[in-house]
Amino acid sequence: MDRITSRANPLLSHIRRLSSDAAYRRQSGQFVGDSPKLLREALQWGVEPVCVVCTEEVALPALPAGVRAVCVPGDVMASVSPMKSPQGVLFTGRIPALAPPEKLTGRRYVALEGVQDPGNVGAVLRTLDAFDGDGLFLLPGCADPYSPKTLRSSMGALFRRPVWSCSASELCRLLQRSGLPLYGAALRLDTLDARAVDLTRAAGHSGERFWRMPDFPEYEDLIRSDYADVRNTSKDGCGAITAGLFLKHFTQGLPWLHLDIAGTADNNTGITWQHQTPGATGAAVSTLYYLARELENA
Repeated sequence: MDRITSRANPLLSHIRRLSSDAAYRRQSGQFVGDSPKLLREALQWGVEPVCVVCTEEVALPALPAGVRAVCVPGDVMASVSPMKSPQGVLFTGRIPALAPPEKLTGRRYVALEGVQDPGNVGAVLRTLDAFDGDGLFLLPGCADPYSPKTLRSSMGALFRRPVWSCSASELCRLLQRSGLPLYGAALRLDTLDARAVDLTRAAGHSGERFWRMPDFPEYEDLIRSDYADVRNTSKDGCGAITAGLFLKHFTQGLPWLHLDIAGTADNNTGITWQHQTPGATGAAVSTLYYLARELENA
């Protein structure tokens, strides 16, 4: 076992950067773990360390051949550990690929978006592991899964469950290819679903009128085609409904809202009605503006 006594040693500088710099972790492809328990979890679940640093009083488990082991004094360990009260062991490991597979073979996954607290990401991963979930998706805005805080909070679950990073649209396409439904949850009770937003207040500001049309499953028969997967016209009318159903086939599982304004896009009567002068009316533009403000302030 090597012994290091200088705090300025290149290996210890490398570990400090892994602890504090997410970009450096991505660049080097390594992470740092900071306890004997995490080291045992890593070894148990096939995560081979690159290097292990310990103090003299700590007995290390059997390490795979080729893993560098280093002993440091307690004050040096305190200078390099990301913990306020070091537990006498640090180790580095390689970060696996975070790109999701082409198809999912499990049935239960969790996706997080905008969860910036590493402790919360680790806690969700720990809970997913307890319920035997198949993996975790981290969408933009989430904490780094391989930061020391996330890793510590996961209590080793990061070594047992796969974690992937992708965009919301990539996740929706992957779930669609895999035949899996997507269910959403929000922390706030007043969170609005864009598909069910009541346009009443927004339309009230603009003076325009809207009402919701039915989209019963049997209406899909109206756009069924003998030659293609779907057609964009219906021989039985109901154009406002079938237009929305047609567009739904191309939303790839994303939330959608169809406003049918074809009949009100032009005023060809030659008569000024309310605020609409003859010609192009700009129907729904004002309502969409107020709707955006409603959603922004929700």
